[in-house]
Amino acid sequence: MDTFLESYDFTGKRIILFATSGGSCLGKIDEGVKKIVPEAKVENGRMLNGNVSEADVKAWVQSLNL
Repeated sequence: MDTFLESYDFTGKRIILFATSGGSCLGKIDEGVKKIVPEAKVENGRMLNGNVSEADVKAWVQSLNL
């Protein structure tokens, strides 16, 4: 992920973090991403593991106003 972020210009872009792993959480990943792309607006999203329905994911994405 770091290499991807370092390879592109994210100036003024909105980055919304999410994770699909059932064994970890987002934790402080936003702090690490902010260090790599300080010119982007980094937002801590949510966990999307096996406990989330398709309807919940759709509602979450719609709430992001992309």
